Amino acid sequence: MKTIIIKYSAMIVALSSAALFGINTPFNKILLNDINPVFLAGLLYLGASMGLLPVILIRKELPHLLNMNRNNRIRLSGSVLLGGVLGPVLILTGLKYASASSVSLWLNLELAATALLGFLFFKDFLGVKGWAGVVFALISGLILTVNEGHSGVLSAVLVGSACICWGFDNHFTALIDGISAVQSTFIKGLSAGIVNTAAGYYFSGSTPGTELIIYAVILGSVSYGLSIVLYIISAQKLGAIRSQIIFSSAPFFGVFCLKA
Repeated sequence: MKTIIIKYSAMIVALSSAALFGINTPFNKILLNDINPVFLAGLLYLGASMGLLPVILIRKELPHLLNMNRNNRIRLSGSVLLGGVLGPVLILTGLKYASASSVSLWLNLELAATALLGFLFFKDFLGVKGWAGVVFALISGLILTVNEGHSGVLSAVLVGSACICWGFDNHFTALIDGISAVQSTFIKGLSAGIVNTAAGYYFSGSTPGTELIIYAVILGSVSYGLSIVLYIISAQKLGAIRSQIIFSSAPFFGVFCLKA
């Protein structure tokens, strides 16, 4: 009985993680009316690092980058550049040219991108079901692109490129063995947040209003920071595969949020 309760509690935690991550797309669509994509990407990831900071302090997991070997530093740098800097900017730019519901569903391409990249570059095995999932995701993305019209093509390319960036990020993160998942995410959020916020200010020449900055940081701390913490908790109880399956429902929470 106790085992069943723990299992279902972990499933609820995993669903909560997916829901918190999924709702970021419709809220980002609103924030993009007043904040440029680069600046918003920076604020969201700064928020993520702030959301993870209490966990880092409680667990006494302050990162020790100097103790990492060269290979892990390269992997972490790739994770920061692709997953933290480029990926968010691409997805938010794509969000400007398409509906939030379509972008939410396009995010499923990340699973396909991760699988394909694993097969092509990281010696992962991709069985019949894996290939079927990749093909289904690509066909679904193509249908959504057609429904969005001409602007949907540009948006699909941007979102697809973001998913490729995050696919590489997923593999780089999995290969890092010098620090924990929370530490690597904290470093990525802080580093990418500073870079994109500075770049956003440089290109726009101004900063958003204080309220908008607060909203963006809170959204980042919840949809990226807290969501990641909950995902890690669920993965420890359910296993990575089951947790990832549940987390893949995140785009549908974004669509539901729009319909509510």
